[in-house]
Amino acid sequence: MKLESKGWSGRLFDVVNVAFLLLLVATMIIPFLNTFALAFSTNFASMQPAIVLWPKEFSIEGFNTVWNRLQLYQPFSNNIIVTVIGTIGHVFLCAMAGYVLVQPRLPGKKMMVSLILVTMMVPSESIMIPLYVVNKELGLLNTLSALIFSGLISGFGVLLMRNFFSTVPLEMSESARMDGAGDIRIFTTMYLPLAKAGLATVALFEFVSRWNQFTPALLYINNHAKYTLQIALKALIIDTDATSSNFIITTNVRMAGIVIALLPLVIIYPFVQKYFVKGIMVGANKE
Repeated sequence: MKLESKGWSGRLFDVVNVAFLLLLVATMIIPFLNTFALAFSTNFASMQPAIVLWPKEFSIEGFNTVWNRLQLYQPFSNNIIVTVIGTIGHVFLCAMAGYVLVQPRLPGKKMMVSLILVTMMVPSESIMIPLYVVNKELGLLNTLSALIFSGLISGFGVLLMRNFFSTVPLEMSESARMDGAGDIRIFTTMYLPLAKAGLATVALFEFVSRWNQFTPALLYINNHAKYTLQIALKALIIDTDATSSNFIITTNVRMAGIVIALLPLVIIYPFVQKYFVKGIMVGANKE
């Protein structure tokens, strides 16, 4: 049976829908292109009051200034340390907790899951002061360790890994136990290899979160040598007293700092973006 063609109302809806989506894309792409165009412009060209999508006078002096004169390499290095170590620790701990929660004979398993869900409903702002006090008592203020330990495990990551591990047939682990394998061997040789998509999903979410984290660094760090990238960018873009009075931070310098902060995410995301969809779909499964 031949399908009827769309009426005028259907065609009008398609036109309006496409126009709206194009407008939405433009609101995201234009600022992105403007940032790159200004970053690769000269000092004088970047100060002109206009929205540009291509560098007027190509130059990398903004990058030289922000990287060498303003020493952005120090907070960039701190950001790499915090992000890499924190992400690895987060993924490992979430995977271990997720493995425990899929054990069929675990007593109180449903209560544990309920308590984890409760932690996800607590606003982070409500525990900022208690966390500050804990870090102060442990002597972690003004150290990168405070940022690494902050959010080292999350309820979202634990439940996501539990859902991935729940797809592994229970018979496989039972067979391995009969052959004398322990939990550590089963976890490392069976569950982790079969949940690579889950590990990549949790790692990607945590990497993006830690790379962009601002509040913990603002709360725990006031030593310039320990600043992370986002705090340094805040000082670069907002604070007028970040440099001496005889040095003006031009627009291309600010935009170059933003581009440097964006590059790791722009490079990594295309390779792992497919795990977002799979991770969200698996995470939506319920027992």
